[in-house]
Amino acid sequence: MNGASTFGRRAVWTAFAVLFLLHHDFWNWDDRTLLFGWLPVGLAWHVGFSVAAGVLWAAAVRWAWPEEVERWAESPEQGQPVGS
Repeated sequence: MNGASTFGRRAVWTAFAVLFLLHHDFWNWDDRTLLFGWLPVGLAWHVGFSVAAGVLWAAAVRWAWPEEVERWAESPEQGQPVGS
């Protein structure tokens, strides 16, 4: 992996904005529909939303993670105790 691409970062931020807007599912607030006979549609929506958020986080780590942070964390001087 050659670092976070501009496209990858933009795609992740765009997906984040879409999920942010979809999180406020006002269209399900008054819907009493049950899926599978027992699962409220609003709860099902949030199950799907949680899965999508997990997929977005995996995409962010894969395509938009700043590798300079990794290099900094793995640098030799980071392993030294404070004051030595």
